[in-house]
Amino acid sequence: MTIILQEALRGAFYAPFYVALERDAFNAEGVDIKFTSSPHPDKTALRVMDGTVDVSWGGPMRVMQTYQHVPDCDIVCFGEVVTRDPFLLMGRTPRPDFKLADLMSLKLATVSEVPTPWLCLQHDLRLAGLDPAKVNRVTGQTMGENMAALKAGKVDVIQVFEPFPSLLLAEGAGHIWHEAAHRGHTSYTCFYARRGTLSSRRDELKRMVRAIDRTEKWVATASGKEIARVITPYFKDLPPAVLEALCTRYKALGIWGKNPILPRSGYDRLRDGLVSGGFVSPGATFEQAVDNSLAEEVIRENLPPLA
Repeated sequence: MTIILQEALRGAFYAPFYVALERDAFNAEGVDIKFTSSPHPDKTALRVMDGTVDVSWGGPMRVMQTYQHVPDCDIVCFGEVVTRDPFLLMGRTPRPDFKLADLMSLKLATVSEVPTPWLCLQHDLRLAGLDPAKVNRVTGQTMGENMAALKAGKVDVIQVFEPFPSLLLAEGAGHIWHEAAHRGHTSYTCFYARRGTLSSRRDELKRMVRAIDRTEKWVATASGKEIARVITPYFKDLPPAVLEALCTRYKALGIWGKNPILPRSGYDRLRDGLVSGGFVSPGATFEQAVDNSLAEEVIRENLPPLA
């Protein structure tokens, strides 16, 4: 029986999922996948709830948001892939001594497409004893618009994910100041489905986790160039050198998990940011929204990486 699998949006930091699709990892485990895309990131979890799709990949943020607003929400996260924050802060000139306190005197353009990057960053500021409300922040612009604003000198620093950093670096128009991945585990992307689906189609979902476990093992040993080569069909508009550079950077930052366990530390760090930013209250607990049992079963099988 076919599993309808949904991506939240097209993003380079989702590379292991595209590797699994392109290398037929799911088919090799005996699960038939119909791949589709969410019409908008904020619809992703709702399409799981209403049965439009069986499984989605996306952030636990959307799961917590759905628990906050949908009374009968029973979505559960499983099979983590992106275990660290993939966003970077970039300025026009080098700033090797950058610290978060510098943001208090700069004009910062943050991400408008999704809320997680700012919610995580504002919590970092709070933990550093800084008031995020006092940041001179530009909101409501796309990352592409913010990149243009940086180059035009209209803002001092921008918050972006790949490929924007690699594009700016290739042009000599920007410099990396801060990589959010260095804060440690922050659960960013996993599979999620309704608990009923996890129960009724457990064998198929376990096969999906097997595929991702083998893919993560392959990604862990592959070079940025090898990863880029596999996912090129999903990013045909990017120059090969840029795609290789971003895969190499994300691999070095450790944003991709080496196994499909979703760690409590990563989930709780994400939840703390969503709560302190006023996005959810109190936020779904780890026990409520995460099920690592499939991942634990798969890890015990000690599967080989993709060939």
